[in-house]
Amino acid sequence: MKTPKYLLPKLPYAIDALAPVISQETINYHYGKHEQTYIDNLNKMIEGTEYADMELEDIIRSSEGPLFNNASQAWNHIFYFFSFSPEAPKEPEGRLREAIDSQFGSFDNFKKEFVDAGVKLFGSGWVWLASDVDGKLMILQKSNAGTPLTDGLVPLLTFDVWEHAYYLDYQNRRAEALDKLWDIVDWDVVSERYDTTD
Repeated sequence: MKTPKYLLPKLPYAIDALAPVISQETINYHYGKHEQTYIDNLNKMIEGTEYADMELEDIIRSSEGPLFNNASQAWNHIFYFFSFSPEAPKEPEGRLREAIDSQFGSFDNFKKEFVDAGVKLFGSGWVWLASDVDGKLMILQKSNAGTPLTDGLVPLLTFDVWEHAYYLDYQNRRAEALDKLWDIVDWDVVSERYDTTD
């Protein structure tokens, strides 16, 4: 049997390690089952097509419709879950911290604006921190499977605002769910992504 091109990557932490911010039940469902479905669908859609040998980011940038939705959701979820750590530093340092303070006034103000953007996003989607090639930061609201990759930007951090991301743990309390995520954001990972724009 042929090995699928894309596989569900193993998380860099135990499935119960992010509790109580994200419960083991949510990880099992959201990453273990939901994300697996996107990856399975993606593998079926690209088999025998021009996309079969493309990198995932290139598929996202050059596709549309159901293929884009599954490719982007597969990528977005990996990006999201690999932005967390149970031993995460609570604040960014270095070049990223300087950019946040400069462009948003303070780290606390940035966090407020980011959560507000997620709360105010109508329906399902993602809120992103992204930068352009010159290092300018921006907060983006993206509906459904949206990603900064299609805007030529560098994704740095995302919070999932689809209901399945938080409903088991927080029911309809989206603002609380997003606010709690700050406790597990791995700012070392986010800063490393930002440093690629230098």
